[in-house]
This record gives sequence, structure tokens and C-alpha cells, in this order.
Amino acid sequence: MLRPRDLLNPRARAPVSLLAGKHRVLLRVACITLIGCVLLFSIAPDGFAQGSRGGKGGQGGKGGRGAANVAVPVAVATATRRDVPFRLQGIGNVEPFSSVAVKARVDGQIVEVNFREGQEVRAGSVLFKIDPRPFEAAVRQSEANALRDAAERDQARSQERRYFELLQKNFISKEAYAQIKTKAQTAEAVAQASRAALDNAKLNLEYCTIRSPIDGFTGKIQISRGNLIKANDSNALVVLNQVHPIYVSFALPEQRLGTIRRYMARAPIAVEATAPEAEKLAASGKLIFIDNAVDQTTGTIKLRAIFPNADNALWPGQFVNVTVRLYDQKDVVVIPGQAVQTGPEGQFVFVVKRDMTTEVRKVVVDRTDGEDAVIGKGLEGRERVVVRGQLRIAPGAKVTIRN
Repeated sequence: MLRPRDLLNPRARAPVSLLAGKHRVLLRVACITLIGCVLLFSIAPDGFAQGSRGGKGGQGGKGGRGAANVAVPVAVATATRRDVPFRLQGIGNVEPFSSVAVKARVDGQIVEVNFREGQEVRAGSVLFKIDPRPFEAAVRQSEANALRDAAERDQARSQERRYFELLQKNFISKEAYAQIKTKAQTAEAVAQASRAALDNAKLNLEYCTIRSPIDGFTGKIQISRGNLIKANDSNALVVLNQVHPIYVSFALPEQRLGTIRRYMARAPIAVEATAPEAEKLAASGKLIFIDNAVDQTTGTIKLRAIFPNADNALWPGQFVNVTVRLYDQKDVVVIPGQAVQTGPEGQFVFVVKRDMTTEVRKVVVDRTDGEDAVIGKGLEGRERVVVRGQLRIAPGAKVTIRN
């Protein structure tokens, strides 16, 4: 026991100091705990606070249910019944109807270029001109040779006729007549060769004027005026692409091959093409070709469609979104695709009932059509389905519609 006189002894005061230090630590812990409780109750939800303040008989529980009955704002859409086209979609590549690499057919120097790069030209339009003077001289020479050989042929024919008359009168032998006849036939062959050489010289002169073989657009000029060129050089003078009409080639999964062939046998299949950055339809055409084999590497079948392309909406080399329209599904239920949710038991939607509460409805999505979902089972049409705000509601929740 600590006696009063022991307080003057430093050794005796040590336990008192230790005891006071423990009291201060406990006091600090208690203060921190009290502050934490005050903060917790100040930020607690109203329902929790009311429930905590409830008295006997579970009054606090009534406060919690009051918060749960607050209506949640959601956006809804009405399920509709309508005809929906059955479409197959893929990525296609635009190809020219025909593409021609224009080359020279004779050697010479280019003296004229009669078009601009990228210009639309018609079949028969003059594109290039090669210096014609050497070929004009060749034509004149061939004409002279043809005249000479024709004269010799005529002389040989006349001589052959005279010798034939002499043979009939037995004035000459058959051997002598045979020699004259052979000479006449040789002269005839030489004359024909001369005419052929003349025709060839005239043809080469025509080749000095290079014309467009098709209607189309010109590309980059590869060889300019003043250059010497050779016939059938590996480098083309210019490339022409015909775009009226135009092709789009694309591929679809091989599983669709049977369906495509079946409907193609009945009637032309409509095909739509849209550029990825375009907001509206670019062109409408029809399917004209199915490849004769499936690509085993990709498991796809190649197809080709043709488009009139009167407004040049499609351009060679362009990538487009292709839609093949096979048939129309009649009177099916359609809702926005964003209304469909996926849970542990499959796909479902929230349906808003007349009392403005929600109901979970399991659905089977037959397929998608753009941003819409075609519902095979689960909806009859005219139901109001939630399209925005699903994460804030639960089955039976009360909602308000705010589209």
C-alpha cells in the first residue's frame, strides 16, 4: 500500500505515472471511436438511419422499405410486329467491270497526249499519237511494191493464156506450157504478198494513233510526250478502268451456300453496298456469280454482284459493307437490340407492366437486323421493354418512363 510519505520517494511514484499513462491511451481510443460512430451515422442512407432510429415493433424496418419504393427513371421502347428482311452481311471489294493496260503496238516517239490524268474517256477517243512519218513512208513503199508485183502478175497471166491457146493447137509441148503456168502462179503469189505487206504497213500507220478500247477513267500517265516507246513494252502507257457497270466481290460463310443457291435459282438476289463511312446506301445491284469451290482455308464462298453505278458511288479498290437480301420474315416481333440483357440463365428483357413495375421476361433472339433484335420467343408485341437504365432496377421495381 502506498503511504502519504512514500509520495516524496521517486521510486514509489513510478507506478502512479505508469497508471496515468495507460488512462491517457484509453481516453484517446475512446475519443477516436466516438468520432467514427458520429461520422458513420452522418453518412448513412436515410432508410438505414430511420431503421436505426425505429422504436419497438420494427419501426426501423418500415423506414428501409420507404427508400425501396422510390421510382427509378428508365427509357423504354415498344415491341413491334413487322416484316423484316433476312440479310447476310459481309465485307466486299469494288472491282472495275473491265481494266485495260494501254500499250503501244509499234515502236516510235510519242508526239501527242490527248487526255488528262483521271479523265473519263469514251471508247475510240484518241489517247496518244506516235510520230507517223516512218510508217507513212513504209506505206508508200509497200504501195509501189504492190503495183510492180501486180503488173508482173498481169503479164504472167496474159502469157499463160497465150501459151494455153498454143497448147490447144499442139504448137507447144505440155512441158513448155507447165513452165509458163508456174511462172504465172508465182507472180500471183508475189502480188498477194505485196498486198499483204501494204495492208500491214497501213495497219502500223493506224497503230500510231492509240485509241481508248473502252469507256472508262484514265489513270496516271506513265510515259509522257517526247519519249521513245517500244511495241508491247512491259510498262503500260496508262491504265483504263470501266466503272459503268461495276463489280463488288465478297465472301460469305460456307454454311449459307445452300440458302443462297436456292434463292438465286428462284429469282435475282438483291445486293446492297455501302461505304463504311457513308450514312446512306451507296448502291443497289444483284448477285451474278457464285464461285465453283469453297475456300477451305477460310471456310467461305466467294461471290460477285454487279451494280449500274451510274453516279460513280462505287470506285475500284474501295472496301464496302455488303448486304445480301434473301427474303422477308413476315410479322415478327422486333425490339431495339440494347433492350436484350444476358444473365446466368440466358437472355432476358425488363418489361414495364401497367402498374409501372418491372418484370423479367426470358427471350430467344432469332437474329439481329442492324440495331434491332428479332425475337423468336418471349414477347408477343406491344410490350414496353426497358432500353436504358437496366442496371438500376430489379424485378418488381417501380419505374418512371423518361425517354
